[in-house]
Amino acid sequence: MKTTINFKNSLIATFAVASITFSCKDSFLEVAPTGSLGVAQLSSAAGVEGTLLGAYSMMLGKGFTQLAGPNNWVFGSILGGDANKGTDPGDFSAINPIQRYEADPTNGEFNGTWNAKYEGISRANATIRLATGSTALTDADKKRIIGEARFIRGHFYFELKKIFNNAPFIDETVDYGTGIEKVTNTADLWSKIEADFKFAYDNLPETQGAAGRANKWAAASYLAKAYMFEKKYAEAKALFDLIIANGKTTNGKKYGLVSNYAQIYNAANDNHEESIFATQTSMNTGDVSNSNSYDVLNYPYNTGADGPGNCCGFFAPSFDLVNSFRTDANGLPLLDNSYNSAANAVKNDYGVESKDAFTPDAGNLDPRLDHSVGRRGIPYLDWKEHPGKDWIRSQPYSGPYSTKKYVYYKSQENTLTDGSGWTRGYSVMNYTILRYADILLMAAEAEVEVGSLAKAQEYVNMIRTRAANKASWVTKNGAPAAKYVIGTYDTPWTDKNAARTAVRFERKLELSGEGHRFFDLVRWGIAESTLNAYLANEAKVLSTMFGGAKFTTGKSEYMPIPQTQIDIQGKDILKQNPGY
Repeated sequence: MKTTINFKNSLIATFAVASITFSCKDSFLEVAPTGSLGVAQLSSAAGVEGTLLGAYSMMLGKGFTQLAGPNNWVFGSILGGDANKGTDPGDFSAINPIQRYEADPTNGEFNGTWNAKYEGISRANATIRLATGSTALTDADKKRIIGEARFIRGHFYFELKKIFNNAPFIDETVDYGTGIEKVTNTADLWSKIEADFKFAYDNLPETQGAAGRANKWAAASYLAKAYMFEKKYAEAKALFDLIIANGKTTNGKKYGLVSNYAQIYNAANDNHEESIFATQTSMNTGDVSNSNSYDVLNYPYNTGADGPGNCCGFFAPSFDLVNSFRTDANGLPLLDNSYNSAANAVKNDYGVESKDAFTPDAGNLDPRLDHSVGRRGIPYLDWKEHPGKDWIRSQPYSGPYSTKKYVYYKSQENTLTDGSGWTRGYSVMNYTILRYADILLMAAEAEVEVGSLAKAQEYVNMIRTRAANKASWVTKNGAPAAKYVIGTYDTPWTDKNAARTAVRFERKLELSGEGHRFFDLVRWGIAESTLNAYLANEAKVLSTMFGGAKFTTGKSEYMPIPQTQIDIQGKDILKQNPGY
């Protein structure tokens, strides 16, 4: 790994200087570099806690690439068909081949993502080593700190597993000069991920002094999610039962669904009862990367004073996603996949100038659509009605829609945004890595596979009942902004395949744009059929972006191991993924 070698070279240089110093026997020459910290300082209680906070900070993906953030907007959402890159062909062109499943190992975005994850792992390992050897910590604090560090490490390895599949496992026992450069990427990561989350679950308290720290139930939730990826449904169900019955946030709130769907994505409501684990952000620290910098490209394009950010038009929701929010007369989704048909597709303003008249779709729609997607004629948070083409950089390339989740409100500008960077768009909004709706829907999956279809139906209906809360619907002139029709599944589920389809589709709707979709499709084994149908539908309009694109089974499920890493470590150490 590039960062490993860089650190290794730094240590070699340090040892060389030390040898010269010792041979001269002049102790007055032994001056530590300005601003450096010794092991003794870092092993203090404050030092270990500070190192732990440094590990937490890497969950923001700071300093590497826009793709390394916790939201997986490219690797989870764009590859999953929730959205396309947006903007125009020449802007951040490194994403173009990724979204077409034509990834190349030399693409620098893979190397940046890889380095960011291993930087987080390195900081977690350093924390574990320091805490283990520290005499300044109580036994209780030592267990807690190591538990948090292993939770963080488990998170980063989970990310590497989802994105690259095969990655070296480096723990706190391996360091420079002790074989780190010889660790291959052929070991089973799942057992290591399980062990980290299990340790955290067994050793972390239920509540902590700061809302952003991992607790016992966050670890249980992540462990259960790992079981779902491994198809260990019985083990996952047992944990989900405990989490749903007893789980609480680090700040002591019983897990529950936020009654107003929009408030999940409101910076003023961070660390709510649905937030199982979230990154924490801040403003005016002198470094805008401490804010929600990973979403800064994804606001509507060039909005001026009447819209957020004045940039960039990335992350444009897909036609497929928007059409998926069509509902039938009973308010249920079209599970037969007919939502993309001409009769059911949601009316849009593609090709219509903002100055020209346009009437939005008049058919039945799930109300979550207008919390998730910005579309012409519908209020865009508290800014104004989305004007359509004027907020889109290139409709022929990205389509007519803008993202809407994790966008700040006009009323929050300069109070919950950091304007010290190149754009006004750095918001102070946490990103929820694990939220309770995600857990309920995975629990529903587990119930379908090894439990009760009735219980699965109950969990899905909890999600849909929240969405049906009329007090949370987007309004226009005091009335619902569209014809929102949403219902629950009232006929008992008796067919396992039908239940499975309903649960999976609910994940698509509820979690859209939140970085889950691609990983879900891969773990379900339906990525090829689903994504090639998606590509064909999008290419009917966005031919420049998607014409000829194809998902290939046995290759496209995972990104390539970065060629830079193989060149550094050697092809005998790091094996390239199949198909690259």
